[in-house]
Amino acid sequence: MRPGRQLAVLGFIFVVLYSLVFFSGGASGGWKDRLEPRLGLDLIGGTRLTLEATNSIDGKPPTSANLEEARQIIESRVNAYGVAEAEVVTEGNRNIVISLPGENRDLTDVGSAAELRFRKVLKAADGSGAVAAPATPAPSGSASPAPSGSASPAPSGSASPKVSGSPSAGGQGGGAPAPSASATPSGSASPSAPAASPSASEAPVPQSIEEQRKAVEKKVGAAAWAAASGLQAPADLGTNPALAETFKPFGTLSPQEVAVLTPQMQFNVPTITCAQLDKRPPASIKDEKQQAVACEGGAAKYLLDQAKVVGTDVKDANAVLDQASTWVVSLNFTGDGQSKWTELTREAFNNTGGGCDQTALGQDGKCRVAVVLDNEIVSSPEIQGVLTGDSQITGSFDNTSANALASQLRYGALPVTFVPQEQQNVTATLGDSHLRAGLLAAGIGMLLVIIYSFFYYRLLGSVIFLSLVLSALLVFGALVVLGRSIGFTLTLAGIAGMIVSLGVAADSFVIYFERLKDEIREGRSPRSAVPRAWIRARRTIISANAITLMSAVVLYIVSVGTVKGFAFALGLATVLDLVVVFLFRHPIMTMFARTPAFLSPRVSGLGRALPPRTAEPGTARNPRVKEA
Repeated sequence: MRPGRQLAVLGFIFVVLYSLVFFSGGASGGWKDRLEPRLGLDLIGGTRLTLEATNSIDGKPPTSANLEEARQIIESRVNAYGVAEAEVVTEGNRNIVISLPGENRDLTDVGSAAELRFRKVLKAADGSGAVAAPATPAPSGSASPAPSGSASPAPSGSASPKVSGSPSAGGQGGGAPAPSASATPSGSASPSAPAASPSASEAPVPQSIEEQRKAVEKKVGAAAWAAASGLQAPADLGTNPALAETFKPFGTLSPQEVAVLTPQMQFNVPTITCAQLDKRPPASIKDEKQQAVACEGGAAKYLLDQAKVVGTDVKDANAVLDQASTWVVSLNFTGDGQSKWTELTREAFNNTGGGCDQTALGQDGKCRVAVVLDNEIVSSPEIQGVLTGDSQITGSFDNTSANALASQLRYGALPVTFVPQEQQNVTATLGDSHLRAGLLAAGIGMLLVIIYSFFYYRLLGSVIFLSLVLSALLVFGALVVLGRSIGFTLTLAGIAGMIVSLGVAADSFVIYFERLKDEIREGRSPRSAVPRAWIRARRTIISANAITLMSAVVLYIVSVGTVKGFAFALGLATVLDLVVVFLFRHPIMTMFARTPAFLSPRVSGLGRALPPRTAEPGTARNPRVKEA
C-alpha cells in the first residue's frame, strides 16, 4: 500500500474542517471566539422552566398529539426571541421543559395559551369590591376605520390604555347559560340595564362543572346562592347595604371556585371582584360560543358577548410603532377572518339590537370591542366606524412585550393550557465549575489510556497517543461547526459520551495490535504481518464500532433532553474514530513496520512475539567469550 495517500486525505479533511471553523459564515470575533463550541445550559448557565399541561378545568391530561403540538409552538415562540439554541422537550404526559442556555430571563409568557378572542362589551360594572353603586369605567381606547384607499391600519386605541400589554397565562373553560328570565332578583339593579344578550347560546353543562357548582353552593349557603341566581343585573350595594352581608360568602371563594360559576353570576354578584377573576385557572373563558366575564385594569368588570372573531382568523401579527411612536401589535386577518371582523365592527358601531347597555358605551356613545387574550382584556377600544382592513391591538406595550404578544399570536394558540411549575436560573459560575469538572474527567480518562498504552505497547503507544489526539481535534472541530449549522449544544452528557468513546477507541487498538502479535508468532516478518493483521482485525473493528454507533442512534431516537446530547456525542466520536483508524492508524503502522526500531522487542512493544535476532556468521552470541 501507499500510506502517503491515506495521510494526505486525512490532512485534506483537517484543512476543510478547520477552514469552516475559522472562516465559515457563522464565525465571528477573534481566533479564540471562533474556537468556542456552543455550550449547553449546564455548562454556561441559563434558565430552565417546567410547564405543567392541563386540557380542561376538570384536570384531564392532554393527548400526546396535543402535547407535541404545544411543544412545537412553544419552541417557535422561544426561538422568536433570537435564541435558537434553546431546548424544548416533553417530559411525561403533562410537562414541557424549556432550557435556555447563556442567559437568565423570564420564560413564563411562552407558556401562555394565547387564546385570542374579540368580544363585544355588553355591560360594565365595578370589580374592585367597593361598597358603592356600579361605576361606569372610563373607556380605554377608540378605534376608527382605515382611510379609503390606504393600506395602513387605523389606530385602534388611545395612546394611554389602562392595561398592561403582557398578559398572564390563560386558559379554557367555561361559560354557562344565563339564568332563567323568570328568576326574581333579590337586589336592586339599574333599571336601564337590559337582560342578557340574546346572542348567548345555551350549552349543556359538563357533569364535572355541575358537581363543582354544587360544592360552591354548599359553601356559600342556600340563601346567598338563591339571591345570586336571581340577579338580572349587578346588585347595587349602595342603595341596599344589607345585600353586602347576603353576598359576602362569594368574596371568600377561591379563583378556582369562581371559575365554575355562570358568567351572569360572576358579573352580577358585586362581591366577586377582579382580584378573583384575574386569578382564575387557565382555560376559564376559552369557549367562544359562551358569554364571558373579564376585567380590565384590575377594577372594571365587563360582561362580554360571544367571540365573533378568534385567533385562528388572524393571518399574521407584528409589533410596530404607530404614528404616536408607541408600540402596538398590527393584525392581518385571513379572508374569512376579515369578513368576520368587518361584521363585528359594524354590529358594534351600530349597536345592533341594543346589545351594549349604557354602562358599556364609550365616550362617543359607541360599543366597545374587547381584545381578550386568555383570561385578560388587553384593550377595549370604542368602535368609531366599520373597519374593513387590518387593525391593531393597543396597550401599555414596550418593544419586548409587543414582540412577545405578536409571537404568541403569529404561531397560534396552544392546544392545551399550562401552569408554570418551576423556573430555575443556573448561574454561569456553576456552569463553569461543571465545564471544568467535565474537561478534567476527559483529560484524566485520556491520560490513563495513554499511560497504559505506553506501558504495555511502548513504541506502538505513540500510535495510540497520536490517534487519540487526532480524534479529539476532529471531534472538537465538528462540535464547533455543528453548533453553528444545526444548533448542537455541548452539555455534560455530551462530554460523558466522548469519554465513553475513548474506551471504544482503545478497544480497536487492542484488537489490531494483538492480531499483529499473532501474525508474527506464526512466523511472518513484521512488514508482512502488518497488512495481514489489518485485514483480519478490520472486520472486527468495524463490527464493534457499528454496534456502538447503532446503540447511539437508537438512544438518540428514543431519548429526550440531555440524553440525546450523550447519544449524539458518542455517535459522532465513534464515526470520527473510524476515520482515524482507516486514514491514520493503518498507514502509520505500515510506515513503522519499515523502521529498525520496530524489530526491537524492547522498543516496539511486540514483546515475545518477535523472534530473537540471529547472530552474524563468525561471531559468538556472548561478547565475553569472543574476547577470550
